[in-house]
Amino acid sequence: MPVPVVSIGLLIASNIFMTVAWYGHLKFKTAPLVTVIAVSWSIALFEYMLQVPANRIGHGHFSAAQLKTIQEVISLTVFALFSWLYLGEKIGWQHGVGFGLICLGAWFIFQDFG
Repeated sequence: MPVPVVSIGLLIASNIFMTVAWYGHLKFKTAPLVTVIAVSWSIALFEYMLQVPANRIGHGHFSAAQLKTIQEVISLTVFALFSWLYLGEKIGWQHGVGFGLICLGAWFIFQDFG
């Protein structure tokens, strides 16, 4: 498989795990905090098992700044879907505009103006 496909695929999977680890507990507010922390750390372990190889495989094809930018755009996309589908939160036009501006900023990271 091409390096970008593998690296970006692993970044998508890792961000799904991390979003669940960071925000999945918000539906379980009565669960003890120590339990929530332990479960979140357990889920986050899988995120690291995907994130580290994604960056190692992708580095060289992508710069470190490009990998981080890809990760951030994926993270925002996964979070938006998670908050809408799982948490039932509304996504408004202002979120779309903000995300669009972030994507525009990400576009500049991939340009070679020099």
